[in-house]
Amino acid sequence: MSTTFRIAALAGDGIGPEVMKEAIAVLRAVEKKFSLSLQITEAPVGWAGIDAYGTALSDNVLQLCKDSHAILFGSVGLPDRDNTVPKDQRPERAALLRLRKEFSLYANLRPVRLYPELVHACPLRTERISKGVDVLVVRELTGGLYFGQPKVTTELPDGQKKAVDSMVYTTHEVERIAHVAFRAARLRRKLVTSTDKANVLESGILWRDVVTEVAKQYPDVTLEHMLADNAAMQLILNPGRFDVLLCENTFGDMLSDEAAALAGSLGMLPSASLGAATGAETTFGLYEPAGGSAPDIAGKGIANPLAQILSATLLLRYSLGLDREAAAVEAAIAKVIASGKQTRDVCAPENKSPVGTREMGQAICDAILA
Repeated sequence: MSTTFRIAALAGDGIGPEVMKEAIAVLRAVEKKFSLSLQITEAPVGWAGIDAYGTALSDNVLQLCKDSHAILFGSVGLPDRDNTVPKDQRPERAALLRLRKEFSLYANLRPVRLYPELVHACPLRTERISKGVDVLVVRELTGGLYFGQPKVTTELPDGQKKAVDSMVYTTHEVERIAHVAFRAARLRRKLVTSTDKANVLESGILWRDVVTEVAKQYPDVTLEHMLADNAAMQLILNPGRFDVLLCENTFGDMLSDEAAALAGSLGMLPSASLGAATGAETTFGLYEPAGGSAPDIAGKGIANPLAQILSATLLLRYSLGLDREAAAVEAAIAKVIASGKQTRDVCAPENKSPVGTREMGQAICDAILA
């Protein structure tokens, strides 16, 4: 009996609806090619959710997510509307962070790959990327500064304000994300670079000590520790030296965005947020592009849909266990890029006719079905 896979598609704000449309079209092409049964249900989230239901993540949309095998997420946030609601009701907190907490999505995987045809879009000189760029950033997602308590702004007697954010980690939180990194490294080049600030932060000392202990369970994987600021520098000086980059929440947020530039554009960077260690088993996850809502280009048909499509590929692999189908999408993307089709954000200077969002999505669908 064939399985019907249920996917909640939450496009969100800005360019979210445009790139989500192409990702769904690609999933439909995969469904047709491999005779699958995909039940894809679209629902509003973010400011679209506020406009529809009065809240960034309504109870019925949350229930849809709970009833699904995975969430394909677009992007949320419209800065020009932020001052219209209290900060705890803004989409980034009320929708995205809530989903991460609701489903205990503690492991964020961001694969960064520079396609040979997009070397021109990488800001580094050619000799800096002679070894290629193929980095997997593994970021802890539910601890650290973003979630630690207390988190408060108070007014001092002299009228000044004081803001406090707490960087909190437990042994368990570090252990479980470290296992994700080492298991991922076993399937790659067997090197984990763990980043921290053990020179100045108590949480950094704990992080380093716990990761060192976990590493003893993976004698086939090499572990190196690196201060986060040095990691930022090394990503520019010698990105080819990295395989799996293990980061706590805040450092991972920053370093993964920096690494994305190496792939030519944030529009090329997918991510998977998982609630269980990666391995042979499937797991519930939330899959989203890392580039944000980009409201400045929304509605113009020029957004790069590849990060959203690649996020759908990760969904196929990690939550549905469809490795062959995921590989087919990846091969189609590589084929289309090799053919010279490029969106504006990664367009070569000599390319005077970049393709739009819809044309790129259609080209990938055609390549899958060819």
